Amino acid sequence: MKHQALIPDVSHLTYNTYLKVPELLDLQTLQSSPPQHDETLFIIIHQVYELWFKQILHEVGGMFTYIDNDRHLPFIKSLKRVNRIFDVLVHQIDVLETMTPIEFDRFRGLLNPASGFQSHQFRVAEYALGIRDDAYLKYHETNPMGYAAMKAAIEQPSLWDRVLAFLSRKAILVPDAVLNRDVTQPWEINNELAKTFAGIYRDIEEHPNAYAMLESLLDLDQKLLLWRYRHVAMVERIIGITRGTGGTHGVEYLSQTLTKRAFPEIWEARQHIITSLGCPA
Repeated sequence: MKHQALIPDVSHLTYNTYLKVPELLDLQTLQSSPPQHDETLFIIIHQVYELWFKQILHEVGGMFTYIDNDRHLPFIKSLKRVNRIFDVLVHQIDVLETMTPIEFDRFRGLLNPASGFQSHQFRVAEYALGIRDDAYLKYHETNPMGYAAMKAAIEQPSLWDRVLAFLSRKAILVPDAVLNRDVTQPWEINNELAKTFAGIYRDIEEHPNAYAMLESLLDLDQKLLLWRYRHVAMVERIIGITRGTGGTHGVEYLSQTLTKRAFPEIWEARQHIITSLGCPA
């Protein structure tokens, strides 16, 4: 007798039960009393950020698998999706900036010592892309789940490590020092690698796939940089240069993050291209 495949009973599945809408709408717990109108906006914006961070990590996890198995096209597809997500993250700041300094100040003091600095998902995303600094781990020791996720992310090859290994397998010259580096350590820019990328840019037709990949990665790095800049500008617009709710130096600290690059040799390659063309640096 042939066994029939069990078909799940979805007769009671609805939009609300599938998306757990009632539970979702019950997650905005205000600290202010009487309730301040703009605290709902502040909570929802940051909850949505965390949901998008979760999706970014999901996509990057898929990209790890794709690139490790030389699946170039699905890698690029997921990479483009992450780029579109960062566009959304930037535009969310437009909504948050509709809140004035006075409106934020009505509940800001109630947020201490909570801070966006404590978002472990964003830190995991940085680690996964290749921006690594284990000094951040100590700030998450009281969050076992977040600490474990960060620790796991920093102990395995990053997206950048994996991309470079892929390019090496495709006969692109990647220095041994890069391929054999200790992946747990912060990235050190490699000038020879930047020169290799400059060569790809000078001869796009010879390496079309490598060129497309580098440009998509540069798009991601630039969008991440734009999001950081908009975040810094938004914070200064709303709280000025005062300290953050978690005790950080607010705008001063955030401004320092604007120098971070996930894929620095793609940027550095521009210098070598310009120099080779005889143009002033």
